[in-house]
Amino acid sequence: MKRSITRSAGIIGTLTLALTATACGGSDSDPASSSGKASITFWGWAPGYEDAVEAFNRSHPDIKVTYQSVQPGAKGGYQKMLNAVTAGNAPCLAQVGYETLPSFAAQGALLDVAEHASGAEGDFQEAAWKSVTLGDQVYGAPVDTGPMVMFYNKEVFASLDLAPPATWAEYEEAARKIHASGPERYITSPYMDYDYAGLAWQADAGWFGIKDDAWQVTMASKANRKVADYWQGLVDEGLVSNAPMYDQAWYTGLGDGDIATVVGAVWQAGVIKGGAAKGAGKWAVAPMPQWTEGDDQVGNAGGSATAVLAGCDAPEAAWTFVHWLSTDRKAFGDLVDKAALYPAAKDLLDLPQLSGADEYFGGQRIYDVVAEAAPRVNSSWTWGPMMTRTSADLNDGLGKAWAGKGTLAGALRTAQQATVSEMKEQGMEVAG
Repeated sequence: MKRSITRSAGIIGTLTLALTATACGGSDSDPASSSGKASITFWGWAPGYEDAVEAFNRSHPDIKVTYQSVQPGAKGGYQKMLNAVTAGNAPCLAQVGYETLPSFAAQGALLDVAEHASGAEGDFQEAAWKSVTLGDQVYGAPVDTGPMVMFYNKEVFASLDLAPPATWAEYEEAARKIHASGPERYITSPYMDYDYAGLAWQADAGWFGIKDDAWQVTMASKANRKVADYWQGLVDEGLVSNAPMYDQAWYTGLGDGDIATVVGAVWQAGVIKGGAAKGAGKWAVAPMPQWTEGDDQVGNAGGSATAVLAGCDAPEAAWTFVHWLSTDRKAFGDLVDKAALYPAAKDLLDLPQLSGADEYFGGQRIYDVVAEAAPRVNSSWTWGPMMTRTSADLNDGLGKAWAGKGTLAGALRTAQQATVSEMKEQGMEVAG
């Protein structure tokens, strides 16, 4: 995943947010159990993590990891983590998306484990490693990346004599034909927060930047209006389903062909397979449509790290586990099977799970498409220092806009205003 977190290191280092004082607080980890083992707790939500923890415990008798499932970050997991850090009873480890890691760092919620991670930089793709570091500090290990592709119902497309759209203009034409074939048929459904961010990311429509040691917030830029206006046009024509992403209605639409595409990250393969069993054999994967024919720029959505939280009493054991989780071939191969994760570790890009045919996708080798997309991810994207709040404000506006109550461009503009106001209130420097 291509992110420029390191560029914001200086600014984040000057923040004095509420949680900073908790960095030396206690943790629910027990560095040494009665048996002499180091004991650490790990909060996460990805399918397959619990099995990976069990495998680690079997092969590492001196370290015991306890896995506890929590709600996905945006659905409450991140707030639970921050609350636990504030209370001094946080776990040692947590699954934290790259987009949220700068916010955690800014709030003093992460522990620097650079002394234990020495020499590990070369194990990971450069951009992924940058996503877990700020200057010389290392806050965990990168796990996966999220290059975007287009999942599409090939049965629906074939029935209408449609080829996978290579451009967004072709995508728009396909949207009209699909909806014309049935009033309940749509090309896609609403995109929110980081899924929507991936669409902007591809178009070089950044949301944040750094200028003269101050933050720039550019969610309402001309480039962002271009992306928003495109999708607004589809909404205004009634070409987008109202089924919320990840809602049961969405899974039903994917299964019965009423929602014909998902433009999303590689890990969406696992989501689609797990929630839309009726679609087995009907779906395929194609490159993300381009704004201009012949371009090859790709967005990124998601991807996460195993972060070490402030207050962890066993940082060396914590690093041992997080590095193992991201680099062990057997463990990560299982994560590919169970969660469709795409590895950040260099030596795992040749995993057999990434070269096999996928029965759900009609026997297609879907990771061949992903492998072509990964190096084309736009490298200029920067996440802001308070993405949990920013995404909440944005989702409020996006939800209304997708439903026809307001506009996508208006949602971005309002989110920018709210973000700038909050950043200034927190004492951050914001460029005009």
